[in-house]
Amino acid sequence: MAIGRIDDISIKGISCVLPVNRVETTSRIQDFGKEAVEKIIKKTGVQTIFRSSEKQTASDLAFVAAKNIIEQTGLDVRQIQILVFVTQTPDYRLPATACVLQHRLGIPEDCICFDINLGCSGYINGLFAVSSLMESGEIQKGLLLVAETPSKRISPLDRSLSMLFGDCGTATLLEKIKTKKTMLFKFKSFGERFNKIIVPAGAFRNLDAPRERTLCPDGNIRSDYDTYMNGQDVFSFSITEVPKYILDFMEENQTTEQDYDFFIFHQANEFILKQISKKLGADASRVPVSMKYFGNTSSTSIPLTLSYLKSLGIEGEKRLLMSGFGVGLSWCASDLFIDTDVIFPEVHTNDYFTDGAVPHE
Repeated sequence: MAIGRIDDISIKGISCVLPVNRVETTSRIQDFGKEAVEKIIKKTGVQTIFRSSEKQTASDLAFVAAKNIIEQTGLDVRQIQILVFVTQTPDYRLPATACVLQHRLGIPEDCICFDINLGCSGYINGLFAVSSLMESGEIQKGLLLVAETPSKRISPLDRSLSMLFGDCGTATLLEKIKTKKTMLFKFKSFGERFNKIIVPAGAFRNLDAPRERTLCPDGNIRSDYDTYMNGQDVFSFSITEVPKYILDFMEENQTTEQDYDFFIFHQANEFILKQISKKLGADASRVPVSMKYFGNTSSTSIPLTLSYLKSLGIEGEKRLLMSGFGVGLSWCASDLFIDTDVIFPEVHTNDYFTDGAVPHE
């Protein structure tokens, strides 16, 4: 298993941005019927999600999150030397959306910019990527932007997913600074199960897939350009492999569940979170569940849960065990300290970039 240790890098800001459009799960009764909707609410815990507007992309949400951090911290963008954008809903197949964001934010040319295509485990992978490059080079400040608009790649007629996934954008500011605190990471990938969560068409595999949505064997209506998830297999993976992995992580770090103030998990499903917590022996009060209000927001669910935790009035520096797991299949864990003072209130926006195309005149 891949293991990483980062010294002298601290999180100095976290900002989360949501679309304005708030969708109540119960509003889907007219689409799927009362019984189906109530079953989803009971199974997943999701009561509301936020859905981006037609022209609003993941990078638009990340841009506002980054601007918020810049304003809240007084950050001089000329100090940013690395910008990494984690998403599975980029603006383009090419170029990397990170380059677009560097331009929009006014960050100087002397900046490393690239995208990471990861979902549920993306935030922790992104933290490790940015902090590793900062630690190994002469980089003082970096931005990790993580954003996702899964609603744009899910069939609105898919009752298993369309009520579960919400859109969100986040920004995390990292700074190289002398500290006695370390960040510990561990990663694992199970590519053998790549097709358990997949959008089968839309890139350069399955180029001739029909776009018409049809009734699928699982009873949902979608095309190969929509997200497919084998819910039962992903559920089994989440409640068996993930808790074992976290327990191994703690054993290797010589910690127990009592050493952590909070466990911040990817918000996959409320029942899954309860099962993981039970197997870890972690009290429910230390496992915040934000998906009731936001749904499963993919790679952004961990920072969004941190924002939710701050809204509950939690103050001071906290030791966290964070874990992301899902699409890939991949999963990861991290052990780190965060001062809640650097977590800013959520922002809502309908803004979008109006200069994102090539003129044809």
